[in-house]
Amino acid sequence: MLDDLFKALSDPTRRKILKMLRQGDMTAGEISNHFNISKPSLSHHLNVLKQADLVQDERKGQYIYYTLNTSVFQDLLAWFTDIINNKERGEHIGK
Repeated sequence: MLDDLFKALSDPTRRKILKMLRQGDMTAGEISNHFNISKPSLSHHLNVLKQADLVQDERKGQYIYYTLNTSVFQDLLAWFTDIINNKERGEHIGK
């Protein structure tokens, strides 16, 4: 899960898509209006975000709407908090 998440967050285009989706659900066409990239490239970015569970999609009629999944960010924050707390307590975390 974390590997897919960090891969998804490593790309500036995908981070911009996530910021846009904070404002509300959007179709691929609405998202593409903010970028100068091909449809296949946008589709790839959206698939990476879906693979990381950062974005969910839902078909409504002939359109697919993309939604930000904030629960993944909550899980990520919990993971970081656990690392920080273990570090402060002097605990070692194995691989």
